[in-house]
Amino acid sequence: MKKIINNASDVVSECLKGLARANPQLCYTEQLEVISCKSKTPNKVGVVSGGGSGHEPAHAGYVGKGMLDAAVAGNMFSSPSPDRIIKGIQEADSGAGVLLVIKNYSGDIMNFDMAREMAEMDGIRVESVVVRDDVAVPDSTYSTGRRGIAGTVFVHKIAGAKAETGASLDEVKAAAEKAIANIRSMGMAMTPCTLPAVGKPGFELADDEIEIGMGIHGEPGVERTKVLSARETAQILLDKILDDYDFTGSEVALMVNGLGGTPLMELYILNNDVQDILAQKGIKIYKTFVGNYMTAIEMAGCSLTLMKLDEELKELLDAPCSTTALTLP
Repeated sequence: MKKIINNASDVVSECLKGLARANPQLCYTEQLEVISCKSKTPNKVGVVSGGGSGHEPAHAGYVGKGMLDAAVAGNMFSSPSPDRIIKGIQEADSGAGVLLVIKNYSGDIMNFDMAREMAEMDGIRVESVVVRDDVAVPDSTYSTGRRGIAGTVFVHKIAGAKAETGASLDEVKAAAEKAIANIRSMGMAMTPCTLPAVGKPGFELADDEIEIGMGIHGEPGVERTKVLSARETAQILLDKILDDYDFTGSEVALMVNGLGGTPLMELYILNNDVQDILAQKGIKIYKTFVGNYMTAIEMAGCSLTLMKLDEELKELLDAPCSTTALTLP
């Protein structure tokens, strides 16, 4: 295992501390692994998200004006505990309530729900939404249903922008739910990744193999196949997305997301093919995002996300934001 770390048990805390030191507008809560904004807008709805570490820049990279007010980090690929989440809620609360944006994994659902109940006992009103954008597996495959993956970043953007308008907690939740209903994602992996505490890859792929539909924690996909061209990869991933949701004639936001080990050159090549295919299908791309938005440590691979837009979602997507991982003027 070759990684630039000190002790494997300290990677999360040292990563977050390094992030805060590079971005003085952020505050790091030691031991509870929370990144939050140093300044608060009074009576603004707070937006909080989080989950296991190893998906950087998610989730702490999206803390800042126009997106999240706090992010809560669990250990590597593990849900944050309720005591960490309650601290994130407290840091984000400025009197108008807090919205939790949760990816659809059983541990996250359980722990965020427990924290919500604890916060409400302390007098903080809390609502939550659950992102389940991964079309790789049927909704019945897991006990909680479809997994939440890179489409979560779009939900952060929409909810955060809505909160900045001074909207109520119910209105911010409704905007987030609208985004969730119109987002679909699909990914693939070319190499495994290695958890620092384990020291070896979590699964194996032959040099000429890829796995279609693999999850961001190395969960099984739908098939293993030989290495494909960028065009073939784009077609397979888009076919699965478009079979699940009818984007015909729509304007969409497109995210071409790297999983940590894929060069930007390859992501831009993939984007070129995705744009061609969507144009042929009469789907208009309103805004494109290419880069590493939600990764799987150093896994080579990618995911595609489409979000169908209406006028409200366009306005919220275009709204300014200033975070370490995403800034829009």
